[in-house]
Amino acid sequence: MFYDTRTGDHGLPHNPFKACVVPRPIGWITTMNEAGQVNLAPYSFFNGVAGDPPVVMFAAGGRKADGPPDGSKDSLANAERTREFVCNVVTWDLREQMNMTSASAPAGTNEAEIAGLELVPAELVKPPRVAASPIHLECSYLQTVDLPSDIPDSRNAVVFGQVIGIHIDDSVLTNGLVDMAKVKPIARLGYMDYCLVEEVFSIKRPEGPVKSRSDAAE
Repeated sequence: MFYDTRTGDHGLPHNPFKACVVPRPIGWITTMNEAGQVNLAPYSFFNGVAGDPPVVMFAAGGRKADGPPDGSKDSLANAERTREFVCNVVTWDLREQMNMTSASAPAGTNEAEIAGLELVPAELVKPPRVAASPIHLECSYLQTVDLPSDIPDSRNAVVFGQVIGIHIDDSVLTNGLVDMAKVKPIARLGYMDYCLVEEVFSIKRPEGPVKSRSDAAE
């Protein structure tokens, strides 16, 4: 099949786009507003985008009715105003709590409390960390890139942050390496589907210049 995304005429029960770009890691973002109120929300449009220095991004689309005049989601507004946020890794054991924090809530609501999650202080930034998550990335806000939005009076924005501090629980390290089989991170697929990382395989990169088939035959 083929369909033009500009018309959305795919003829399927649900839009398949998000099911085509998978799996997507989940950025469980903690932010604080100017009054010190904590917000916790998951974003599946999240990833690492650079290594030197380390940089991550999360994309906050849609409109929050009781948010700022421009309709920004709380995570977006808080990150831009206070210029800090924390990314907490979502694991299999935290799947239900993550889902609870995805619900729309009035501005100023502490989703961590609703989900029964303990928060602990960060080292370098003001937003706290989710204690039960085995990995936290403390981030300093870099910039926001606003994208086109199909939803009237709402922002479709990508937030970039430099990772200035990383917490890794010793329990998920094996021989000095982060062991994903121990972390058991989950990732978003399409629709309401997720996947779980339990098995890991390695492939070594080729050494030296890669030869074409014709060169190898000579």
